[in-house]
Amino acid sequence: MAAQGRVIVVDDDAEMRALIQRYLGENGLSVRAVPDGASLTRALAREPADVVVLDLMMPGEDGLAVCRRLRAAGDQTPIIMLTARGDPVDRVLGLEMGADDYLAKPFLPRELLARIGALMRRRQASPLGLPMAGSVAFGPFVLDFDRLALTRDGERVDLTTREFVFLKTLVAHAGRPLSRAQLIELAIGRDAEVTDRAVDVQIARLRKAIGDDPDAPVWIRTVWGHGYVFAKPGDGP
Repeated sequence: MAAQGRVIVVDDDAEMRALIQRYLGENGLSVRAVPDGASLTRALAREPADVVVLDLMMPGEDGLAVCRRLRAAGDQTPIIMLTARGDPVDRVLGLEMGADDYLAKPFLPRELLARIGALMRRRQASPLGLPMAGSVAFGPFVLDFDRLALTRDGERVDLTTREFVFLKTLVAHAGRPLSRAQLIELAIGRDAEVTDRAVDVQIARLRKAIGDDPDAPVWIRTVWGHGYVFAKPGDGP
């Protein structure tokens, strides 16, 4: 893979750890492999990672608990959750705990590599240097990346997990028009179940949540024939 990156693989299965570590290493990534959440914490303390590949089903502290603990401590390292069960409920729980992507076992190593690449691209600075951590204010709103929350004049605005990640992606790339395909990849990774129509529905819901008139939107603007763009800071009211 063209871009170098640091990955930590967390899996209690030694053979699986070794297979993933070898494949990712052969494709240009610097990979550390550890057996549990405690080892992951120590590894991150020694050196940050660009992506964590975290197994869900582990004895003791499982992947969900590890993810929840990291996020509660303010660690926003991107996490890809792996599970052997493939249960949609697991996926929802993982995303709600703060995971950035989800991959069911068995999987093609090439797909894992592609998803890692997508997460690494998301972490690149936007053209305006807006962070993917901390918070960004626009109008009466504050989008808190760390707390996964949107507030208006100090009052929380209710958003679903998917609405939040779409808004986060748009804000982090403010001023840059994004196609529907780019929004899907940047927000949630490659997902065959997400259609262009589903993106339009998410945008409509977001506009309603922030009071953006769909006929004359201030913040989330339509780029006809392409997709959507979030207003640059200072462009709004």
